[in-house]
Amino acid sequence: MSLVQLWKSSPGNLENKHVQQIISFAGAGRLLDASDASKEFRSFLSCIPSELLQRYAKHCLAESFDDRGFALQDIVNEVGTRLGFAVTAGRYRGTSIEIGFDGLWLFSDKARSIVVEVKTTDAYKIDLSILADYRRRVLSGTGLREDSVSMLIVLGSEDTENLEAQIRGSRYAWGIRLISVDALLRLHRLKEETDDPILLQRIQNILEPREFTKLDAIIELVFSATQDVREDETILQPDGPESQQEHKTKLAAVAFNEQCMEKVEKWLGKGLIKKSKSIYTSPDSSLAVTCAVSREYDSATKPGYWFAFRPQQKEALQEVATSYVAFGCGSAGQIVLIPFAKFQTWLEGMNVTETEDRLYWHVSISKEKGRFTLHRKKGLDRIDLTEYLVDETRKKVSADSLNNG
Repeated sequence: MSLVQLWKSSPGNLENKHVQQIISFAGAGRLLDASDASKEFRSFLSCIPSELLQRYAKHCLAESFDDRGFALQDIVNEVGTRLGFAVTAGRYRGTSIEIGFDGLWLFSDKARSIVVEVKTTDAYKIDLSILADYRRRVLSGTGLREDSVSMLIVLGSEDTENLEAQIRGSRYAWGIRLISVDALLRLHRLKEETDDPILLQRIQNILEPREFTKLDAIIELVFSATQDVREDETILQPDGPESQQEHKTKLAAVAFNEQCMEKVEKWLGKGLIKKSKSIYTSPDSSLAVTCAVSREYDSATKPGYWFAFRPQQKEALQEVATSYVAFGCGSAGQIVLIPFAKFQTWLEGMNVTETEDRLYWHVSISKEKGRFTLHRKKGLDRIDLTEYLVDETRKKVSADSLNNG
C-alpha cells in the first residue's frame, strides 16, 4: 500500500510520525532520483495539511538523519506549489546531463521563473557560479527573457549573515534572493489566511530579486494582509456597533472552518488541501470547495446565519470540474453543502454589496423547524436547502448525485 493510500485510509496512524519514519514507509525507504520512494513521498506531501509540512521541515532542520536534505528539498517544493507556482522538482544529486537545480518555480503568468536551491545550513560555502549556471541553462532551454529568470536560496537557518555577505560580494548579487525556511513557511501561512488574488500575487513577487531602497512593495504586502482581515471582521458583524470584547467573542464563535471541512471531506470521500482562507481543493485540483461559517443570529421567530460570497471564490470554483459551496450554520454540526453548478444559478437573485474596493453577494440562511432556507431579494421565492444538509445520520449522498442537484 502506498503512502497516499495509507494516509487516506488511516491518517491517524501517520500524522504523529517523524518524517524519517514516513520516508521509510515509501518504496524502498530511501529518497533516490526517479525512485518509487521519491514519487510516493512527493505525492504524500501534496495530500497533507500545511501543519504537517511545517513539522516535517522542523524535523529536517533540528535533527541529523539520512536524506534529510532531500526531504527538505521536497517539502520546500511542495510549499512552492501551494504558493501558486507551477513547480518542477529538481534532482537530489546532479549529473552532467541534467540541470541540477533543486526546483524550478514558474509564475502564474508563465513569463517568469525562479531557480531554487535548498540548503539545510550555511556551514559550507555555496558555489554561486553553479547556481548561476543552472539559471543560464534554464534560460537557454526556455527562451525566456534574461531578466525573467531569477535565483532563490532557501536556507534552513535564520542566521544568514555569512551567506548574505557572500552574495553581496559576488557578481550575482542582483539576481539572487535569500529566504529562510521559516520565513517561507510564514509566507505560506499568510497565503492561507487570505482570498485576495492581488495579495497572492504580491506574496509570489516578494521572492523575486528587486531593489528595496524604495519599500513600497513590502508596505503594500503588509497593508493588504491587514486590510483583508479587517474586511472580513467588518462583514462578520451586520448587527451594528459593539464593544471590542463582544466583537472578539463573536469572532471566536465563528472559528470552526476546519471542523466543517473535516466533515465535508468525509461526506465527499475526498481529501482536501487548504489553498487560501476559504478555498480548499483536492491534490489533483479536480475538486474544489469554498467554506464560510457564521455564528447564529437570534431573531424573534427563527435563528439566522449570514455569509459573504466573493468573486474570487466564484472564479476558483468555476475553474474545476466538480465544486461545492459549504456554509457552516452556527456550528460544524450544521453544514449546508451545495453543488456550485446549482448555487451559481441563484446568485442573480441575491443582494449584493459593491464598493470601490470590494464586492460580495449576501448569503442569508434561516432555520425553522429543522429546515434551512435561503433568502433572496424581495419578491423572489425562498429556496429550501434542507436536502443539501450534511447529515451524518442518513445515507451519504454520492458526489455525482449532489453535483446533479
